[in-house]
Formats: sequence, structure tokens, C-alpha cells
Amino acid sequence: MGSNMTSSIRGEPHPDSMPASPTGEQFEERVMVATKQQMDLAQLTWKQRDYCAHHLIMFKKCKRDMWPNIFACNHERHEWELCEHEDYIQRMKQYERERRLLERQKSEQQA
Repeated sequence: MGSNMTSSIRGEPHPDSMPASPTGEQFEERVMVATKQQMDLAQLTWKQRDYCAHHLIMFKKCKRDMWPNIFACNHERHEWELCEHEDYIQRMKQYERERRLLERQKSEQQA
């Protein structure tokens, strides 16, 4: 919850508002590893169905199996949080790359 507030304060874009390249040039799409059936069985919400869903499924399974000692799942939690962070970094890099391409095209058209 706090990360949403800090990203809006810093002016970082929402992941859904990523600019599309006007030339049709798309960068490498990242593929989800977990299947729709696996996500349905794990009862993931729509917000949780992202690139790191397979790590979240493993984390939830570990919590279920290790109950009440959920602290035994620190490794799975760490893997999921690391994946989420790396996914965020990749999205920000892609956003900046596309933003700079758009700026370059605008400056070339004006010149």
C-alpha cells in the first residue's frame, strides 16, 4: 500500500498507462510462467496474476502446508518479493526507453 503512494508522489507511471511505441516497435514481452488453471486453483485475484504468479503460488502453498509455522516459508516469500521487484524495475526501464523514443521522434519531426 505504501509503495503505491510513494510512486504517485514521485510521479512514476501506473503500469497500465505504459506508452505504446508509435512505430509499432514492441520490446520483448515477458511471459507468465503459471498457467490460468494453476492461478484459478490457487485462487489468485486479478491483481496477483502477473509475471510472478508462479512464485506467489509456491508461497501460498508453503504457507498452507507449514501452518501454523508460516515463518518457515521465508525463502518462498523472498523469491516472490524479489521477482516482483525485478518486474517493477523492468517495467520502469521499458517505460523510460519508450518515453525517450517518443521524445526523440518528436524532436526529429520538429527539426
